[in-house]
Amino acid sequence: MNSGGWILSFKVVGVFSLVNSTESWGAAPRLSRTSLAWRTIIGLTYEPGLENDHRHHHGHRLSSSVNGNTSSARDGGSFVEYSLAELKAATNNFSSDKIVSESGEKAPNVVYEGRLQNRRWIAVKKFTKMAWPDPKQFAEEAREVGKLRHKRLANLIGYCCDGDERLLVAEFMPNETLAKHLFHWENQTPEWAMRLRVALFIAEALDYCSSEDRPLYHDLNAYRVLFDENGDPRLSCFGLMKNSRDGKSYSTNLAYTPPEYLRNGRVTPESVVFSFGTVLLDLLSGKHIPPSRALDMIRGKNILLLMDSHLEGNFSSEEANVVFDLASQCLQYEPRERPTTKDLVSTLTPLQNKSNVQSYVMLGISKHEEAPSTPQHPLSPMGDACSRMDLTAIHQYLVMQHYKDDEGSNELSFQEWTQQMRDMLDARKRGDLAFRDKDFKTAIDCYSQFVDVGAMISPTVHARRSLCYLMCDQADAALRDAMQAQLALAKLDMHKDAADMLSEAVTLEEKKQKVVKAS
Repeated sequence: MNSGGWILSFKVVGVFSLVNSTESWGAAPRLSRTSLAWRTIIGLTYEPGLENDHRHHHGHRLSSSVNGNTSSARDGGSFVEYSLAELKAATNNFSSDKIVSESGEKAPNVVYEGRLQNRRWIAVKKFTKMAWPDPKQFAEEAREVGKLRHKRLANLIGYCCDGDERLLVAEFMPNETLAKHLFHWENQTPEWAMRLRVALFIAEALDYCSSEDRPLYHDLNAYRVLFDENGDPRLSCFGLMKNSRDGKSYSTNLAYTPPEYLRNGRVTPESVVFSFGTVLLDLLSGKHIPPSRALDMIRGKNILLLMDSHLEGNFSSEEANVVFDLASQCLQYEPRERPTTKDLVSTLTPLQNKSNVQSYVMLGISKHEEAPSTPQHPLSPMGDACSRMDLTAIHQYLVMQHYKDDEGSNELSFQEWTQQMRDMLDARKRGDLAFRDKDFKTAIDCYSQFVDVGAMISPTVHARRSLCYLMCDQADAALRDAMQAQLALAKLDMHKDAADMLSEAVTLEEKKQKVVKAS
């Protein structure tokens, strides 16, 4: 490492895969040969001043899509434009047994559960073909919602806009909806303290969205409240977008719709607060009661008749009165008389009396345990492209980085002026031009001339030639080329990394030979 604090790190992604189809350039990143292939690319991450600023290491993670669009989330997570092939693979071609939306295939917009190649679970919302006729409008709206990141949201992490297909990709919540736990519970109904927690967490989600200039939430109801792996309630991000064509913001019975929406068809921040009031009624009663009927009972002081009988009196009457009063404020006919989202949070916060008890305990469910689906540290742009096996993004990154990742790894001095060295650098230059123009066969020839001289060890050349081999359907050569990268690691005094990488390569090579012999 030089005095400027520049760090050159290698990330090697090696996966044996069966590749069964031919894909053209720019399509889904799969090799074009039915064979066992080690998809190996040397990830070169050039990180300035890393040892002086820990925040840099945990900063934004960039995800390059197939067409080069890149977006970064505010918390360092990534927002990705997925290919249709990726989402088909994740959902088993949108199989009906992957549907998790309450109305199943009957719903106009169906939600599927899926699992990406990196083993991350996702929820995929598939809109009807004409819900968003303008692909640009859909993409822009998705990117705006994708900027939001909060622990109270089931965050939007990506989208797909391919032909007539319009899909949103969100974090997957494995523990059902509030509607399921309130209206269709099997083992136990949510206890009172858990209901108060749900109310607060959703209020916090709405307040966060309002603070980020996204105050409109469409069709807020108990089906929009989801429970994560820890049993914590989160608000679905899907309600932050509505269909552009039909303009419908409420799919529920008109009895639950804000009165101003019935008058003019417009959704306002106050309309969202009205809908929050209906969710409060759900939490109090354990039933989906029309607001007008509930208000009549509240005015008649028949509050106890509204309370969920399954709670069997295990609640505080004082707290229940506070929540009923808040619900009635939310359901005021005049929008200006309703509380703000900040008012909701400030009213519900003092009611939390079991903050030290985990949500999954109060819900009566097992904690969802699963190995992390993503690395513990944010990936570099190259590392992210490798993890998604996006050969197009890898090529773009290598072209963009040029040779700055090799700085400091070779001392040429006067040797640059020998004829042999000039010929070698000329070969590399010709290889670079061919690589940029996607003439991969020529690039292989030129880079091979450079490597064969052996006077310089260039990690970038190895990375580029390995990718060229993959693009030319020469998986064996790509494997051999990647194994040589351990020399570059050793050259940079990364001896343990070199040994680990070589050991992994040898193991994979042995597995490959066994498969070849058996076939």
